[in-house]
Amino acid sequence: MIATASEQALQDWAAAQLGHRFTDPSLLRRALTHSSAAQGAASYQRLEFLGDRVLGCAIAAMLFEGHDEAEGKLTARLHALVEGPANAEVARHLGVEDRLIMEPSARLKGLNRSENVLGDVAEALVAALFLDAGWPVAQAFVLKQWGRLEAGGRQALSDPKSRLQEWALKRRRGMPRYVVLGRDGPDHAPIFTIEASVRGEPAAKASGTSKQEAEKAAALILLESLPK
Repeated sequence: MIATASEQALQDWAAAQLGHRFTDPSLLRRALTHSSAAQGAASYQRLEFLGDRVLGCAIAAMLFEGHDEAEGKLTARLHALVEGPANAEVARHLGVEDRLIMEPSARLKGLNRSENVLGDVAEALVAALFLDAGWPVAQAFVLKQWGRLEAGGRQALSDPKSRLQEWALKRRRGMPRYVVLGRDGPDHAPIFTIEASVRGEPAAKASGTSKQEAEKAAALILLESLPK
């Protein structure tokens, strides 16, 4: 059985984290619904399609206004801010992991922490805001959340595996190690579980729809537990 949050709880979360109470609460619920829990209803996937375009437009406008640079440099900044790692970082900052509506089995596999899933949901939330309240509200949300990443520079967006390797080598711990703990699901939709470890520190594990995604997720979890 899928445990779903009450409409009031979702609205309270949206007001606190997204800065908006939805006139149409079904948009918010759809943006947070994984395909495993859709059960004939809509998941976030169509909203993701629209959100990707709204997000790109809002960030392009933000960069155009904020940086007096040539087109090539603006394009590089844009790509860094609309790719999966940046979107997933926004979702984590908002606490989306705990709000996702999905089958318990999917959550047990760590899909609520999947970089792909989190990135897609971030885009779906942008679309939900756009459809419910229009461009000004969606744009304000993007400027606040993705603008925070832009102001913070590239570190928040960099590959967690690279950051983990840098941490380990600086402290003479050797290279991080990644071990496949399991592979579940059908051939066309596998779920990999990976353990990431660094000598002298507790290991971390995560799941993803590819080995690379699972390794990144495990590296990120491990990074968050390491001393700074």
